[in-house]
Amino acid sequence: MNFDEAGVIQLLTGIFGSSHRGVDIGIGDDGAVVKTSDRTVVTNDVAVEGTHFQTEWSSAFEIGRKITAANLADVYAMGGQPQYLVVALTLTGEESLDWIEELAQGIAHEGNSCGAVVVGGDLAKGKNKSISITAVGSVQVPIKRSGAQVGDEIYLSSLPGWSAAGLAILQSSITSGSELIGDSDFANHAVSEFSAPTVDYTEAVAFASSGAHSLTDISDAFVIQAKQMADASHVTFEIDQNLITKNIEFESLKELADLLETDVWQWIFAGGEDHVFLATGKNLNGFKVGKVIEVIDGQSLTGIEMKKAPDTWRHFQ
Repeated sequence: MNFDEAGVIQLLTGIFGSSHRGVDIGIGDDGAVVKTSDRTVVTNDVAVEGTHFQTEWSSAFEIGRKITAANLADVYAMGGQPQYLVVALTLTGEESLDWIEELAQGIAHEGNSCGAVVVGGDLAKGKNKSISITAVGSVQVPIKRSGAQVGDEIYLSSLPGWSAAGLAILQSSITSGSELIGDSDFANHAVSEFSAPTVDYTEAVAFASSGAHSLTDISDAFVIQAKQMADASHVTFEIDQNLITKNIEFESLKELADLLETDVWQWIFAGGEDHVFLATGKNLNGFKVGKVIEVIDGQSLTGIEMKKAPDTWRHFQ
């Protein structure tokens, strides 16, 4: 073993220790004591090595950022503002203190970008690395998936598909490790977005403040979570793919898809892990991709055309 528990706790306390005004009692006691609002949003996300991240592909800093972003995005998707994080780590005992420190710095970096601080957690030993984060935030008016209304327009905060493109590049045999990446800024961007996605936190705030009727983070896949919103709202989402092709990033993403002989719409509609925000309402930020209509023949989504059925992410095949 490369470390002992006391040494790790001391290391993490040094990184996560905070004078945040909402923290009465932070790391070092049996539990944290924090100030919360009248309405509190709580969410949790767990990532397991081999399923959600690979140390061969991503640095510890990137892994920390990525997993923290998944939690923060869920708070923003409720119309909330993240405040506190609780982190539970399972380590194998073979990690170096440097790796653990880098992981913690990635978590702290992403949290600090939104004003959220780590106030506690747990440490355990297991066969595989896993990272579970609970995020706590304040919310005045929650925005639910079930709020979409007939006549709403459908918006995305940015173009999804870059994370899926990055994964495809890393998995592809034609890259031979880095050949494609070295020749393309777009490929580098895609791999970066897979390793640690750039989350549109400000766009989520803009959606909420401009009166979005429904809002979600499409971390699983566009088609999955658009369907969830439509079903919860008892409406149909009519998607216009021509509007998506007008996005400034579309041609760059399509160029990568063509190089890898992949349907770009598979990445956009079924890729996941971008943490792009999907909202409905009127005159919102982001870019419009369709409209909300009354239910047609029991369908949740219309207007989506692909070469084959979308192959979406599933934990259990």
